[in-house]
Amino acid sequence: MFSSDDLSSLRWDAVSGAVEIIDQTLLPHTLHWVHLDSLEAYCHAISVMQVRGAPLIGITAAFGLAHAVAENPSDTNLVAASASLMATRPTAVNLRWALETMERHLCSLVEGDRAVAARQQAIAMRQADIDNCALIGENGLGLLRDIPHGETLNIMTHCNAGWLATIQWGTALAPIYKAQAAGLPVHVWVSETRPRNQGMNLTAWELQRAGVPCTVVADNSCGQLMREGKVDCVIVGSDRTAANGDVCNKVGTYLKALAAQDNDIPFYVALPESTIDWRCDTGQEIPIEERDSLEVLTIAGVDYAGQGLEVNLAAADTQAANPAFDVTPARLVRGLVTEHGVFEASGAGLTELQGRL
Repeated sequence: MFSSDDLSSLRWDAVSGAVEIIDQTLLPHTLHWVHLDSLEAYCHAISVMQVRGAPLIGITAAFGLAHAVAENPSDTNLVAASASLMATRPTAVNLRWALETMERHLCSLVEGDRAVAARQQAIAMRQADIDNCALIGENGLGLLRDIPHGETLNIMTHCNAGWLATIQWGTALAPIYKAQAAGLPVHVWVSETRPRNQGMNLTAWELQRAGVPCTVVADNSCGQLMREGKVDCVIVGSDRTAANGDVCNKVGTYLKALAAQDNDIPFYVALPESTIDWRCDTGQEIPIEERDSLEVLTIAGVDYAGQGLEVNLAAADTQAANPAFDVTPARLVRGLVTEHGVFEASGAGLTELQGRL
């Protein structure tokens, strides 16, 4: 019996230790669970984005390392397995955080104790992610209540920072789910998030399942919606936040932050403390993942008969660049919503947060 509820992106069997994840590359048309039964399967799930979102990437890697240690608890295998998982995605800092947390916990143990300890640590990290995201939701709800709005609070988001990007609740979507539960009328503008369409394929799917009113819009329409006064606030997630408050998120986030500032619309970033890279002084130091150009030049979907297909969008031999992330300077961010509270997006603000840890 898997330990999860309906809104969970990674579930595990308490008896066998088996782990299943949602193959997010098939959403929104197909909900399919994938059993991860080898280190290679864990690495593949992260690298091809069957799982994505900084917190979920980290937790998946923790379970992947636990699987590897259960097969071979030696120091050599622990280091090699961690290196294999670390190589899957360069930008999301939760991957490094999770693997280093696991290694610190395991390196001091004798090999015979490592398998059980690794599994227990991964399970504890999964639960901590759920608890932290719930707190992010509560802290963000306090902000949403205070934002001036009409009959309905209109919130814009970018990419997917809901429970599909974490274990449950999410980061940027957690305050929205909490607002809905509290009876605060909300509507969400969901930008499509080209080229992989995580907004349209994942965020809209999540919100529809939860009964949250939402509207998908083309990425390039978001500035005009703000200019027309149809957006009360913007809230997004983060894959890595530098120590000065610069935020790295899905490419296109920076443009929304610029438009929000120009229209005096509050722009918030929701993230767990594990997404802050204390070793990274500014956003200029964050590595930006460059993904396959085919993500730009092709698109996947289903036809009117429900059959999956992928089609070319561009002429033959077209060249494309595909940076997966961009950096939003701290000066454009109204506040960082964390499990510890809401902090100023600045070195001073993050120093204050660090003092509470």
